[in-house]
Order: sequence, then C-alpha cells, then structure tokens
Amino acid sequence: MRALVEALPGRTLWGTDWPHPNVSGDMPDDGELADLFFQSCPDAGLRRRVLVDNPARLYGFA
Repeated sequence: MRALVEALPGRTLWGTDWPHPNVSGDMPDDGELADLFFQSCPDAGLRRRVLVDNPARLYGFA
C-alpha cells in the first residue's frame, strides 16, 4: 500500500466495505485496517489527499 501511495499520490483512494456485508468468515479488524493505512501513509498532507481531495475530485464533490 505504501508503494502505491508514494507512486500515485494524486490517484490513490482509501475505501472500505464496512460493515462488511459480504464477509462470511472472520470479520476484518477495522482498527487494524485503519492502523495499516496510517502506517502506510504517515504524512498528514498525503492522508488528506487520499481521504479527502482525491475522492472529491473523482466524484465531483464541491
């Protein structure tokens, strides 16, 4: 994930399928998934791009 964020910071999005309606086995630990994202994207400005700016541009949010 870190390599993807570093290579394409303007095209990377973070998404989840919470509350995981299609999981039939063990549920993913959402806390661990969030921790993994923060480890892979430690810079606050880059996190903003991935979580806010890139989705806004892609989906046309104002």
